[in-house]
Amino acid sequence: MSAVPLHRSLLVRLLAASVLIALCAIAATAWLSVQLTKRAVTHEQSRTLSADTDIYDALIEYAATHDSWDGAGGTITRLGDLTRSRIALTTPGRTLIAGSAPDAADAVAVSEVPTATVDPLFLDPGIARVSGGRIDPRAVGPYRLTAGEQRTLREAAEKQINCLAAYGIQAEIIGTPSGRPAVRQISAGVPAGCPAPELTTPVASERRPLRDLSARMAECGATATVTPQFTVAGASDNGIRMCLDEARRAQLRPYVAPPALLFVTGRVVPAPSVDLSPGNRLRIAGTAAAVLVVACAVTVVAGLRLVRPLRALTDAARRPVESQRAVPVTTRDEIGYLATAFNDLAERRRAVEHQRRDMVNDIAHELRTPLTTIRTWLETARDGAVRVDAEVLDLLVEESIQLHHVIDDLRDLAAAEAGSLRVHPSPTYVKDLIEQVLDAHRTAGVALALDAAADPEVAVDPVRLRQIVGNLVSNAVRHTPPGGTVTVRLTLHDSRLRIAVTDTGTGISPADLPKVFDRFWRADTSRTRATGGSGLGLPIARQLARAHGGDVTATSTPGTGSTFTVDLPVQEFGGSAARE
Repeated sequence: MSAVPLHRSLLVRLLAASVLIALCAIAATAWLSVQLTKRAVTHEQSRTLSADTDIYDALIEYAATHDSWDGAGGTITRLGDLTRSRIALTTPGRTLIAGSAPDAADAVAVSEVPTATVDPLFLDPGIARVSGGRIDPRAVGPYRLTAGEQRTLREAAEKQINCLAAYGIQAEIIGTPSGRPAVRQISAGVPAGCPAPELTTPVASERRPLRDLSARMAECGATATVTPQFTVAGASDNGIRMCLDEARRAQLRPYVAPPALLFVTGRVVPAPSVDLSPGNRLRIAGTAAAVLVVACAVTVVAGLRLVRPLRALTDAARRPVESQRAVPVTTRDEIGYLATAFNDLAERRRAVEHQRRDMVNDIAHELRTPLTTIRTWLETARDGAVRVDAEVLDLLVEESIQLHHVIDDLRDLAAAEAGSLRVHPSPTYVKDLIEQVLDAHRTAGVALALDAAADPEVAVDPVRLRQIVGNLVSNAVRHTPPGGTVTVRLTLHDSRLRIAVTDTGTGISPADLPKVFDRFWRADTSRTRATGGSGLGLPIARQLARAHGGDVTATSTPGTGSTFTVDLPVQEFGGSAARE
């Protein structure tokens, strides 16, 4: 047995697949670790940013509601405890105002860039939570309403909400830091009958600061009327908006704490860091190498167990047919199924080989008899021992015809079994065809009868159908003793043509009935070719019927007779009563 090339070896391929899987697993694990680390770092950064935003927003709120940073130390200490951060608040000159830890001043000294500038009049858009402008709305200043004014405006807002509800429009009241309520429409709609001028008209507490705001705007060259919502009626110029913001900042500055620098310098409990030291890298590489070694070892063991039965199958397949033995089936997996299939194939191979040898012997026997007869008579005539007359010539011609008949039968049978036999259907009157066959086989001692009510015209190959019926009738006549009868019954039903040939012969035993369509088989092994035929008629009849898409079946009762039935699918033309 020649060795399998290394690159085609199943074991090598399994090993390569295992190594590839291990490498992919290691790469996937490393990628997953990196992704998880990135996600953890991102999450930590997000938490840090969220904590910084919370600190910034709390200090902005304090600055917007107080005119100085006096007393801010308690707020900063509370924020430091909640976020576990070191917080320091300084003046723009970096003089410490308050800190959350004793070492806050040292942390400020080593920090070059502050976290943010705390000024409610100039919000940092990168960290502030309030949107819609740079001035924090909690910086109310002189615009805070009295309790009575808030009640009056809230009643007006509730009336407007009830009016909107009558139109099927949902709305809600929104409170503002100054105490002035606002109505926000939730559902779509434009109600024309629900005005609320009180909500847009300045109350007593707002008139003086609004006049002061308008005067401040006049200093920057803008003459406009400012609403309680700090909008300029009928103006959309950005310059006017900038002038309004500057005027508001100047007006609110005395009411808010001065700008301060915020430093959030670190956590009290530092986050664990990832150590990628040489030792750790060596441990990672060692773990990967161990995974590869284990994968290779498992693959080698599994591959050897897989290859061993395959090699046994290969050795068994290479043995000659005579010395082949069944391969032991030791597993119930795919290899076991393969071994079972191989044993079945080997058994069929032995049966086919035995059949082939029997067929060769039968062919040699069938050809030897006429050839021997022809040779004997020719040699005798050559030696002058017999005179070549018409009787001798008739005998030689008869033997030649028989020899030619056997060869033609073998050729037809081989073509049919190879699938190369072609039929040529054409409209045919079957009754007439059967009568012609019966006329050709009439002999003394055996009566031939046809049972057919009509002569149907169907599409069949007339030559091949005549050959089928002729072989069946010839076989029936051969096995019917003198005085017997051979009856051919013709029926056509549901586009199926059935021709049954029944004889009153000796019949066939149940043990021999499955063998009647085997080549060169004879029920009586003592029969000679002259009395028993060539043994090819029935196999040829079946193959020709199958070439038509049908079949030939046999039934028999020992001592009574046999029936051979041809069943063919056909296309009817003239109808069963076309020629009665």
